Amino acid sequence: MAYLSPLSFLLIVAAAAISLPACSSFQTAQTRTLLSRHQHTPLFSKDEMSNVDEYRNGVTEFLSNFMQRTPQEAGEDVDPLGFIDFSAPKVGKMSLEKLAATLDAELYEKEWFVTGNVNPIYFGDDFQFQDPDVKLTGIEDYARGVKKLFSEDSRAQIISCEVNKAIPNTITVTWRLSGGVNIGPGLQIKPYICYTDLTVDEVTGLVVFQEDKFDIPGWDILLSALFPFLIGKVTAPPAPEVEPRVVKMPVEEKKLFGIF
Repeated sequence: MAYLSPLSFLLIVAAAAISLPACSSFQTAQTRTLLSRHQHTPLFSKDEMSNVDEYRNGVTEFLSNFMQRTPQEAGEDVDPLGFIDFSAPKVGKMSLEKLAATLDAELYEKEWFVTGNVNPIYFGDDFQFQDPDVKLTGIEDYARGVKKLFSEDSRAQIISCEVNKAIPNTITVTWRLSGGVNIGPGLQIKPYICYTDLTVDEVTGLVVFQEDKFDIPGWDILLSALFPFLIGKVTAPPAPEVEPRVVKMPVEEKKLFGIF
């Protein structure tokens, strides 16, 4: 199992695509779209880019210049996540098991690992996402970054969301990632399995940290994205489809008083 996040290697994949030699049909068809015809500068500037606290390597920082503009950055009066109340009151503390079941239902419906359609009530104000490439703070910045990165056809199909018996105060989500990323003209990725560890604060019961892992090595993701004809031959086959589940929000327990 590789201990980098899906985001990390998706960005590395795009770097390789951008830097393919001129004889490559991939570059011939796509790099013209990536760069202006009149000047060799990114489609938009770093100042327009993002809410990331820190880029932890040069490749990721470079690729941030090629992420597609959001409607707001393009000057449109549209907020794709305007329906979310990021200042909503936080949920009360619940058992780890109940929180896992609640997040399972929420994620199964909203797939916010790729849509950005988070429910902020489960996240602490000091929530952090970090991987070897990117570090950011705040659930709103995370949601907007995810919304900007993944294309509309991307899926985060939840397989399970359970209390991790080996790591204290942790809920582990297993899910299938598929779709594409909004870097340059867009890049499709082979479906693969991700594992997201959510650390829960003992005092507040809110999620304060997220770490992602995935089940295939980075070179496999890279080759599969750039040379799809290698999938299932040199690289692993796509992750199998996810069987539908019936997922329900836990029923609120009511305390009964008096005698029947």
